[in-house]
Amino acid sequence: MNATRRTIIGSAAAAMIAKPLRAQSVRSGPRIRIGVLTGLSGAYRDICGPTGIACARQAVHEFTAGKGLEVEVLTADFQEKPDVGAAIARQWFDQDGVDAILDLTNSAVALAVSGVAREKNKVALVTGAATSVLGGAQCSPNTVHWTYDTWMLAHSTATKTLEAGGKTWFLIAPDYAFGHSLAADTAQAVVASGGNVLGSVTYPFPNTTDFSALLQQARDSGAQVLGLCNGGADLVNSLKQADEFGLKRKMRVAAMLVFTQIVRAVGLPIAQGLYLTETFYWDLNDRTRAFMERIRPKTTDNWPSMIQAGDYAATLHYLKAVADMGTAGAKADGAAVVARMKAIPTDDDCFGPGTIRKDGRALHPAYLFEVKSPVDSRHDWDF
Repeated sequence: MNATRRTIIGSAAAAMIAKPLRAQSVRSGPRIRIGVLTGLSGAYRDICGPTGIACARQAVHEFTAGKGLEVEVLTADFQEKPDVGAAIARQWFDQDGVDAILDLTNSAVALAVSGVAREKNKVALVTGAATSVLGGAQCSPNTVHWTYDTWMLAHSTATKTLEAGGKTWFLIAPDYAFGHSLAADTAQAVVASGGNVLGSVTYPFPNTTDFSALLQQARDSGAQVLGLCNGGADLVNSLKQADEFGLKRKMRVAAMLVFTQIVRAVGLPIAQGLYLTETFYWDLNDRTRAFMERIRPKTTDNWPSMIQAGDYAATLHYLKAVADMGTAGAKADGAAVVARMKAIPTDDDCFGPGTIRKDGRALHPAYLFEVKSPVDSRHDWDF
């Protein structure tokens, strides 16, 4: 199923500086600096983190080859804390000459850094955060929201689950911007499709590992569907504990944000049959497979998620706009770079052709998948 979004309304702080990655320059001039602000230690490390950094570096390598453009990549861990993320962003913009910040796989961090980028007239390339508020109430002329959002996830996965007979829902979500946004968008999609949300509960994020009490509430609600509005390690723990509780005998489990790393961590015997919505999958077509051939030697045993593919694609498109404007002009005016990114059609091996909407939301096809059974899987990452 190819479900392309069309019309959507409103849809500690010191940086760990990576070894610079530069093209062979044919002339001296100003250098573009990209900061990858990502999760290197928390719940989201596997779906962004080092593999996302490798993907951003791959885009820099490919784009700058043979060009007189110098690009340096810096990295830092936002530690799942908006204040840490904002402090790193200010240091990078004010002291370290960073022009664009990438990744931001935490919605609260992404919203904070988007505000700093607007204040400093720099660029925020949000490839990891999901909250649809980035393209709605808090959209910014300095921010591009690249990979996916909570509206997309809810209206694909939830709608399909309702079509399969899951009319009543109970939602579990982390108590921060991402969880609130995904739970709200899921509830809206459920009601709009004729379903009903019987209850919902939030839990402290990060550092919650025991979901037994929440799963008990879900089972006691009498709902037909358990809607898991979380991600990363939290989703892994939720799915494993739901299986231990035997919830699948009474409820259908709908995980609203699933990545290939989650499926691998949980295992196909538990994950089989889950619906998931993705804008990138490594085996989708010839272009995604070509990207995988180039990046796989650099990502060891972690094949890129759609967030990490977004790190590659957003970096590539940003550099196209920089080259179009000239480095000096791009460094001087972040909002102008974002405007140029919106004016140029997007096209890369991970997402194919696309556009960026006026509110900064990049539009790509979204695909609804079902996780394979163990007998149908050909190898470790064939999900």
